[in-house]
Amino acid sequence: MKSPTIDRRRFLLGSGVLAALGVVGGVTTVTWEDLTSAAHERPRAIGDGVVVIVTMYGGNDGINTVIPYADNAYHDNRPELAYAPQDVLHLDDRLGLNPAMTGLAKQWQNGSLAIVRGVGYPEPDHSHFRSMDIWQTARPQSAVHTGWIGRWLDATGDDPLRAVCVGPVLPMLAIGETTTAAALSTSGQGLATSAVGTLTSLGADQSGDSPAEAMVCSSYRAEKTMTSTFGPLLAGTQKHTASGTQGAKGRGGSSLADQLATVATCVKAGVPTKVYSVSISGFDTHADERETQQRLLGQLDSALSGFLTEMAADPRGRDVVVMAYSEFGRRVKANASEGTDHGTAGPVLVAGAPVHGGFYGDEPSLTDLDDGDLKVTTDFRDVYAELIDRALGGDPTPAVGPGRKPIGFL
Repeated sequence: MKSPTIDRRRFLLGSGVLAALGVVGGVTTVTWEDLTSAAHERPRAIGDGVVVIVTMYGGNDGINTVIPYADNAYHDNRPELAYAPQDVLHLDDRLGLNPAMTGLAKQWQNGSLAIVRGVGYPEPDHSHFRSMDIWQTARPQSAVHTGWIGRWLDATGDDPLRAVCVGPVLPMLAIGETTTAAALSTSGQGLATSAVGTLTSLGADQSGDSPAEAMVCSSYRAEKTMTSTFGPLLAGTQKHTASGTQGAKGRGGSSLADQLATVATCVKAGVPTKVYSVSISGFDTHADERETQQRLLGQLDSALSGFLTEMAADPRGRDVVVMAYSEFGRRVKANASEGTDHGTAGPVLVAGAPVHGGFYGDEPSLTDLDDGDLKVTTDFRDVYAELIDRALGGDPTPAVGPGRKPIGFL
């Protein structure tokens, strides 16, 4: 069958780069050839910190994640949704983890899991899109087109391999004014030979190209180089993940376990990346929450605890700090469908060998509420600032603004 006609303009628009960037010039970019050269010529030194960001899309119910099992208000507001005290993985005499989180409970016992409580931002928004935008841009007061990791990239030089998003979709957190993190797809599905030839021709430079169009072409050529170079490295990551643990997908289409297997391979190989972004979806539990959330938390727990155990046994892996967050928590009171509706504050999990385990931040009251919502006790930008300062070794001000307070988990 004859292949469909593809013209150059359709190729460039179909790449999504022009629309995503919203610019026609002034864009700084790098090729995958540059990235592979960096990986071979200057591997990350042992002791140089790495941050892995886990985004839990959908608004995870923090109250049934870090459970206030000894609080009567918890049981009164959730008569069918609450966990009985004997079913909770006790952390102390008041709080415990969801029963699906046995691996992270062991990390807590080992002193390498920190739980930052009541995390959120001023004047919370119940919209998934706006709230996630706030978390990823770290700008609660105004809408901006750069993310906090993107601004960190802008402020710290032009080494392109410093941040990698596992999957073909770049989250807002990774986009800077002049520098953007790389998107690394691990699907393993290539194009037909005939299609590769067509796209190679369309991706050739032309004298009239704008800077943005030239970037699309450069990125396509570079991606081919990256695939041939890193393909063998990444091809084995699937074997780390048993078929029974694939579960929910991230925004890029692969399971969290697969994404973290890719990160583990890169870390152990010495790839000089400082920040990795991975994700898991499905936490918008308005109905029948208990079974759905427990399944998702089990997948999160299995993927994270396996990754952390692997990292703890590797010299370079011991430099890794993982942060898991969601765009908001849920309301205290269960709804009529045995689910929970969009809320505000929630816990942030931070884990890894460099972490000082324990509770940080005040536990929000279940009775002193803001129109049914938990009151924020910890600003999320303080978490980010500590990661940049103590894990990445940089000034957090360009990324999250001035005046942030250290929390102490690193």
